[in-house]
Amino acid sequence: MWGAELRAGAAEVSITPPMGAPIAGSYSNRTATGVHDELHAKSLVFETGGVKVALVACDLANLPRQYSEEARRIIQQKTGIAPDHVMISATHTHTGPVLLTQPSRYNLEGEMKRIAEQYGAALPGKIADAVVAAVGAMKPARVRSGIGREDSLGFNRRYFMKDGTVAWNPHKLDPNIVRPAGPVDPGVPVVYVETPDGEPMAAYVNYAVHQDTTGGRQFSADYSYTLGKILRDTKRPDLISIFTIGCAGNVNHLDVHSTERQSGYQQSARIGAVLAGQVLKVIQRAPVVDIPFIRVSTETVDVPAPKISPQEAAWARSTAATFGKPTAAPFLDLVRAGRDIDLLAWHSPLPAEVQVIALGTQIAFVGFPGEMFAEFGLTMKQDSPYPNTIIAELANGSLGYIPNRAAYPEGGYEVVSTHFAPGGGEMLVDSAMRQLTNLFRTTARLIGGQVKQ
Repeated sequence: MWGAELRAGAAEVSITPPMGAPIAGSYSNRTATGVHDELHAKSLVFETGGVKVALVACDLANLPRQYSEEARRIIQQKTGIAPDHVMISATHTHTGPVLLTQPSRYNLEGEMKRIAEQYGAALPGKIADAVVAAVGAMKPARVRSGIGREDSLGFNRRYFMKDGTVAWNPHKLDPNIVRPAGPVDPGVPVVYVETPDGEPMAAYVNYAVHQDTTGGRQFSADYSYTLGKILRDTKRPDLISIFTIGCAGNVNHLDVHSTERQSGYQQSARIGAVLAGQVLKVIQRAPVVDIPFIRVSTETVDVPAPKISPQEAAWARSTAATFGKPTAAPFLDLVRAGRDIDLLAWHSPLPAEVQVIALGTQIAFVGFPGEMFAEFGLTMKQDSPYPNTIIAELANGSLGYIPNRAAYPEGGYEVVSTHFAPGGGEMLVDSAMRQLTNLFRTTARLIGGQVKQ
């Protein structure tokens, strides 16, 4: 084993909003009426050789960059961890709170708006509190790393139809369905942290399926809630279970060839339980890995955005006036208008942070600021020099859907809503692969070439 002693700490802080807060994840305004399960910001901190990094997952639909940047600033102030050594991602639960931005597709008014503004102002501090607590809990640790496979839960939600079009979430048993228009990523990467004598500390789990199962008007972390509960019940009551969502931009839990109702808390519990079973199998056989060094890299990629004509801008502003109202425009009109309003405010090119945190030569975490298509994740995992390459989407920003180039002429919801011009996703992947390769080579040199290939 090379390098200094590895230390780790994990913690969680509640980020559940008050009743009356608006619920995110749709194009209509929903007010929360209860809490099915608490929402959390969960943090896992590693340190060796004087280098410290923090991985944070928040039970939110998304986390716009203004919030993650402020949280990073507070984290640095309170712990000394540099912003580029902190990866903060959203789990993409569709039963989390609205985080207001400017502009916003949520036309909130009155008490709902006041609650949302107050919640958003306090959120970065709570995220930072989770990291501060994790730093305070640090102690000698070892890491087990493994990858499971669960291919019964995810389905590509884009389908080739008999008329030559590509449909998004077609009706169940639709006779016009030909086949899925893309793959799914069944990988279940796991990083399990324990003390040197085997006492459980934390489990970091990643899976590429939308967290949009529960529905309703109660706050919920969705299927990752049940995942965490089962891991705690089977390993240790105070185990910190950290879930991040993989490249799931075009993948959800809906099986169009089944007549079964696939929404509600029982369905989210089923998904979480099946996933937990796979994670426990991985932990059972995962080997301890050496982490002699921690290395970090980040790059901002300027991604071209679609151009909005004056006529399109006028239409978007008119359509946006219906956001959140019962008389709203057709769904895809709302989607396109929301995208156009964003682009008129953001301007091209769009700065997108691509971050890599590598633990030794076996584990690498990659953060992308949007919802990446499954094709990207599969390609990166195949080509990465790190055996366990874990891709967390919606990390350090929220730039919407990021389709692969082939999807653009096919159309559909993700393409209508994307803020990126064709090829933008490939630009992010190219950046990530360069960083992964450079970090791996650097670490290999530091340990004298004694690397398991």
